[in-house]
Amino acid sequence: MTDHRLTPLLAPRSIAYVGASGRPNTPGHDMLRTNRRGGFAGTVWGVNPNYREIEGFACVPTLADLPAAPDLAVLSVRNDRLEATLAEAIAVGARSAVIFASGYLEADRDPPLAARLAAMAREAGMPICGGNCMGYYNDLDATWICGFPSPRERRPGGIAFIAHSGSVFGALAHNDPRLSYALAISPGQELVTGIADYMDYCLSRPEVKVIGLFMETARDPDGFAAALAKAADRNVPVVVLKAGRTEAAAAAALTHTGALAGNDTGYQALFDRHGAIRVETLDELACTLMLMSTGRRATAGKLVSIHDSGGERELIIDLADRAGVAFAEIAPATKAAIAARLDPGLEAANPLDAWGTGADFVPQFEACLTALMDDPQAALGVFCADIRDNYYLSEGFAAAAMAAAAKTTKPVAFVTNYTQVNHRDLSLRLAEAGVPVLDGTLNALAAVRGALAYRDFLARPADPAPVLDGTPADRRARVRARLAVGTDESAALDILALYGIPVAENAVVASEAEAVAAAARIGYPVVLKTAVEGILHKSDAGGVKLGLKDEAAVSAAWTDLAARLGPRATVARMIPPGVEVSLGLVRDPQFGPIVTVGAGGVLIELLADRQAALAPFGPATARRLLDRLAIRRLLDGFRGGPAVDLDHLAILLARFSVLALETDGLVAEMDVNPLVCGAGIVAVDGLVIPASGGH
Repeated sequence: MTDHRLTPLLAPRSIAYVGASGRPNTPGHDMLRTNRRGGFAGTVWGVNPNYREIEGFACVPTLADLPAAPDLAVLSVRNDRLEATLAEAIAVGARSAVIFASGYLEADRDPPLAARLAAMAREAGMPICGGNCMGYYNDLDATWICGFPSPRERRPGGIAFIAHSGSVFGALAHNDPRLSYALAISPGQELVTGIADYMDYCLSRPEVKVIGLFMETARDPDGFAAALAKAADRNVPVVVLKAGRTEAAAAAALTHTGALAGNDTGYQALFDRHGAIRVETLDELACTLMLMSTGRRATAGKLVSIHDSGGERELIIDLADRAGVAFAEIAPATKAAIAARLDPGLEAANPLDAWGTGADFVPQFEACLTALMDDPQAALGVFCADIRDNYYLSEGFAAAAMAAAAKTTKPVAFVTNYTQVNHRDLSLRLAEAGVPVLDGTLNALAAVRGALAYRDFLARPADPAPVLDGTPADRRARVRARLAVGTDESAALDILALYGIPVAENAVVASEAEAVAAAARIGYPVVLKTAVEGILHKSDAGGVKLGLKDEAAVSAAWTDLAARLGPRATVARMIPPGVEVSLGLVRDPQFGPIVTVGAGGVLIELLADRQAALAPFGPATARRLLDRLAIRRLLDGFRGGPAVDLDHLAILLARFSVLALETDGLVAEMDVNPLVCGAGIVAVDGLVIPASGGH
């Protein structure tokens, strides 16, 4: 076992249970019984002055009476005793602790109890699971630390699961034996030891094949990002169910980008950078963990599936389209091999309905699934049938699936379309044979989608950010100087130009004569826009005049704007129509600068079509963001429109990501809307919000 700073906490050799009790149906009693059920082989002491022995374990009056310092002190005591008990554990040399209690006191002093406990632990260098936690199950090392009884059985496997919710921890850890855990951990309040620390420990264990997270927040953002990067580097997929994604944390943002981002954009960008698989429900989480824990990885190609029902074959076709999962186009040779085994009237296709008369169905289904899995375009395969225990057809389907799976290294799973079938024994046998049973069509398709996405993540090429002329320090100095002059549209365009992003020629004017002269210099037609400080969204204020073709039109437009909004305005070249794209920059308080790209112009709010990535990034990442947009077809030249140079657009987006990184502390938010993409690509409007103290 790898030595790790959390080894005393998660794989201790000796444990002292403070608050151990001989009274049944109490946490102090249940935690000792749980230890015994888990099969712990190390040294155990109870700590309670009222007992000399509990459940066969020796008991001492206080921690100071222990014959040796324990690796782990489990503190099952009331909140009002926590501080003194933790101090005693530290004093006797305990190397770690688990705290079940909440750590809250009525009428507490400042700093509160939880903060005092954390400070004590940090000073002592002591990792703590909790407070307000359920403990953990380390099935690899037969160490169960939990104050509540459960019917679970120890089935060591490749899943590491960490849940901020104790109820979610219990739901997944206590119910389904198909989920074979290396570790399942309830970190609670994470007083000093957080999700990033637990992930790091799990990644030190070669038995771990996949990490599952139910998380509310990352209390250590840098550590969490580092743990995700480490997992990606070690080819250990991370499956995440993130709660609290709809909180309007950016409600006070001034730019479109900031207002649209919310608090979830940073997490999504972080997950995308490191290949974390995101799911929506606990069922999707469980299915994805089961599929990824086999250690098999999807290969090139798409999904193949075999069915015992034409109707359910049609169902998965419909639902796969909804889930964004595509089926493989199988080769003629594969079709021929399948056709040779099918009953008359059945079509050799993918998805495949292989049920006919039922004669010799086991070898028939085995041969057909084997042929599907052998196809060069098959990335992974599923056998779809609503199997149940003690039914000869289900037993035969299971035998066929296991035999076919044994002939390939690609992932093979069973899928039930109905989640309530009674298949506990059969599904466990299939899982133990490396063929996980995924209940529910959409749940299974989410797992398949995650497996394919992780494959694609692993295949991503290196994608360094573009190298720009000059030095970052020089560019920052020039941005600072420009913001000192003003923060209007002209400033935004000047900053973009500094980073190699083409902008519409423009000039700021303060009188009718200046407006006319600027228009003549730039060349007609022109656009006139208000540049009065404080008007952030000019169109909403009626502050944009388009297509001005001569001096008279410019004079009239300036006169109107000056009367209604003020004399300061921007004259800019009128750019020919094209596909309008928006770029945005926001700074996530946890994960740093984030770049967004999406539909531009009036569609920016109507469609909410945007993708985001952590800055900086290169053209390959930029192209991937563009390919995900709902307006992607427009960029190819929709209905006779001009096709956009996507490679050039990707380079400009990557340059914008460098801008986002290098202006940290100078620019808080930035919008480019629209970036007009036609024969050329030109930014025609922008909004920059300086950081506090940025100039």
